[in-house]
Amino acid sequence: MSLIPNEATKIEVVGATVDFFKLEKDGESTYYFDTSKCGPPDPMVNAVCGLKLIKGTDDKLVMINHKAPGGLFAKLGDDVSYETEDTSEGLVKIIFSSNASAEAPTDLENIKH
Repeated sequence: MSLIPNEATKIEVVGATVDFFKLEKDGESTYYFDTSKCGPPDPMVNAVCGLKLIKGTDDKLVMINHKAPGGLFAKLGDDVSYETEDTSEGLVKIIFSSNASAEAPTDLENIKH
């Protein structure tokens, strides 16, 4: 069972190594990608690509992964917030959002994979 909604449409994302999907609902966009079957550096590479999509917006980014990306979390400034949820499939769903009023912005161009 996919954790990406069926009504989400596939989109092209520059630099991504997995498929990305977009769901627009009530004026807000949510982007999805699944790196649960990928090894390093793909989860970090795709998370950075996705974070570029939502930076400075009210949109959300949903990452499906085999574990919480602690290495990524440590590199984020306070302009990116996230929540994690364990799924019944044994995966982790991470929901990222952007905080435009942050004092410590994340330099997405210099996150090392």
